[in-house]
Amino acid sequence: MRPLLNVVQDTCGRHDTFGLACTARGYEERGFPGHVNCSDNMSSALAPYGVAQRSAWPAINFFWNTWIDPATHHLMTAESHSRPGDFVAMRALENLVCVSTACPDGIDPINGWNPTDVHVRIYRPDTPIRRAVAYREKEDAPMSISQESAFHDRFAPLTEHFAPARDLWAPVSFPGHGTLGEYWACREAVTLQDMSGLRKYDVVGPDAEKLLQLATTRNVAKLPVWRGSYTLICDESGTVIDDGTLFRLGPDLFRWCCGSEESGRALNALANARGLQVRIHEMRNALPNLALQGPKSREPLRKIAFTQPQVPSLDILKWFGVTVARLNDRDGAPFMLSRSGYTLELGYEIFCAKGDALTIWDAVMQAGAEFGIVPMGSAALDIIRIEAGLAAANAEFAPGVDAFEAGLGFAVDLTKADFIGKPALERNARDPRRILKGLKLRCDDIPAHGAPVFAGERQVGLVTSATRSPMLECAIAMVRLSVEHAGSGTELEIGQLDGRMKRLGGIVTDIPFIDPQRKRARA
Repeated sequence: MRPLLNVVQDTCGRHDTFGLACTARGYEERGFPGHVNCSDNMSSALAPYGVAQRSAWPAINFFWNTWIDPATHHLMTAESHSRPGDFVAMRALENLVCVSTACPDGIDPINGWNPTDVHVRIYRPDTPIRRAVAYREKEDAPMSISQESAFHDRFAPLTEHFAPARDLWAPVSFPGHGTLGEYWACREAVTLQDMSGLRKYDVVGPDAEKLLQLATTRNVAKLPVWRGSYTLICDESGTVIDDGTLFRLGPDLFRWCCGSEESGRALNALANARGLQVRIHEMRNALPNLALQGPKSREPLRKIAFTQPQVPSLDILKWFGVTVARLNDRDGAPFMLSRSGYTLELGYEIFCAKGDALTIWDAVMQAGAEFGIVPMGSAALDIIRIEAGLAAANAEFAPGVDAFEAGLGFAVDLTKADFIGKPALERNARDPRRILKGLKLRCDDIPAHGAPVFAGERQVGLVTSATRSPMLECAIAMVRLSVEHAGSGTELEIGQLDGRMKRLGGIVTDIPFIDPQRKRARA
């Protein structure tokens, strides 16, 4: 209960505090008497400090990959998740004697069957080390250290609760309002949220439309300039690779705003395979963006958004419309403005250059003050997006789950001549096996992702996302069900405590849970 070390940076993210440091006896019992071991190493290093020898020492086992087997309750080990160059940086909270020993275990997978040295570096107390974790676009990609968003200087005085959003730190909540306060502000007034962790790609060139027509599930040929469309990129099996909003900014100019870099790699691979004349420019963190959401979100923009006559003005911007604007007048800071968001409330998204980020944040907050504007974090957004029935990666859509099973069939146009994954989706649409529905529970218990859904003794589905709905005053869950048990009004149960010892009863509903006609977003 007494903190001694504060983890400041961690590039691996998977370590162990269960297992004792290895001991002489442990090796003896396995037929290796005299084997060097960490506990003896630690006792030897501590002896000059008057610390008595122990046959076994508790330890923090950095880079160990361990877990408890749920069936046998045994401590299991496997090869480490760490890669060459991974590290952990810690700040001592008081004067300490610390001992480090490189694990010598070469007779099981803990060290990947190859024990190696560990490097320990001690920094001076005044060395600046910012808080960070590692981010890799994919397993074998180079490591990058998490960065602060372009808006961070405005968040830092308001909260210390940040979490990684890909390679950026994003606020989780703001204690001055609390998650519930932020939630109700989005429902009743207006909120401003940093969404800079989204990935953005400019797709430019004579074959831009042809590429996107092949890669995405909606008909790009019908997308006019200054309009956007929510769409998907699927693989050949119909599994969703990524979702996002595609904006058309010119006849041969598109901007793809999405969740992961995998869709960027998929676009590049398809363009190269088809020999298309198109350039795919990854914006990375060069285009930070804000989400201005809530029933009063239009009002602050009316005070600050200036548009030229050749582009859509704010008041004629319909749902998924997009335009370019400036702050206050023709010489103000420029930004791209879209009527979109992840809340199904009336809302807008603002995309700008990094150098203008703080200026635009300040202008929006000042203009929104009279309308009760509140900064919002990711915790409140997650409640709202579940109420709105909006899909998330690694939840509603995941490997092995096609677009229909992920509840995203509305974004699939099977009348298109061709797109990647169309044959599989046509087959699955004819004979669906699973469907995404809602489950309104008769309690406030929030089930975990992956919790089983039962009809009597038989599992018929699983939970993909769940929360407690402040508006409905009960727990709700999005669930993937077999079609035989997916009828609205069906009574089902979510299993807790090994799936069977406790049951949470509920009624199957359609999603969204709130505003099914999506009138709020179209207001």
